[in-house]
Amino acid sequence: MTGAEFLETTRTAYDARAAEYSALFRDYLADKPLDRAVIDTFADLVRAADAGPIADLGCGPGHYTAYLHARGPAFGIDLSPRMIELARLEHPGIAFETGSMSALDLADGGVGGVFSHHSIIHTPPERLPEVFDEFARVLAPGGRLLLSFSATDDPAQPAEPYDHAVTPAYRWSTDLISGMLRERGVVETARVVFPGEQDERRGFPRVFLLAAKDVAGKDVAGQDAGPPRR
Repeated sequence: MTGAEFLETTRTAYDARAAEYSALFRDYLADKPLDRAVIDTFADLVRAADAGPIADLGCGPGHYTAYLHARGPAFGIDLSPRMIELARLEHPGIAFETGSMSALDLADGGVGGVFSHHSIIHTPPERLPEVFDEFARVLAPGGRLLLSFSATDDPAQPAEPYDHAVTPAYRWSTDLISGMLRERGVVETARVVFPGEQDERRGFPRVFLLAAKDVAGKDVAGQDAGPPRR
């Protein structure tokens, strides 16, 4: 599948189910105190660095964007025009735009935070480097990334396809994702793993991966970042 075909398939699938998706996940964080704690920590770190707003990439109908915006400047970008339409209707005080994570219309170093909640799961493995190139490009030095995804619990399976309710998706090796980010100067600082029984939808482990953009070749602790991990 070409890049254009993959994007069109994902866009069309989410356009068709945008209203259903919005209603289903509107209050998703209400009974997820640990999720909220991780997101709050990320927002606090971005605000403390004072390097720019948070970009919610793959924002869907904007529920997470609104949660972040209540804690500091944030805006949303999504591939689906219908998702963006719903986000603008429900959250009129927040900026939302259509766009692709692999070709962001954002300035180099223009954001202090990148938040991507289960948005990379539909990216074919061969195209994931393009997405992470963009994440690293738009993050300001010292900026923070919070990435969530469904994880594979088999280290021998770096990317495992699975049947998703909307469109084909992949589970990822957390170490693989961390290594790919580090190669681009975005260094993991923490990870939170929710075991499969905590994911009521599919029984897969869920991961939050927190990382920071290197500053002048140093990691966030001020130490040499060292060679990329593979």
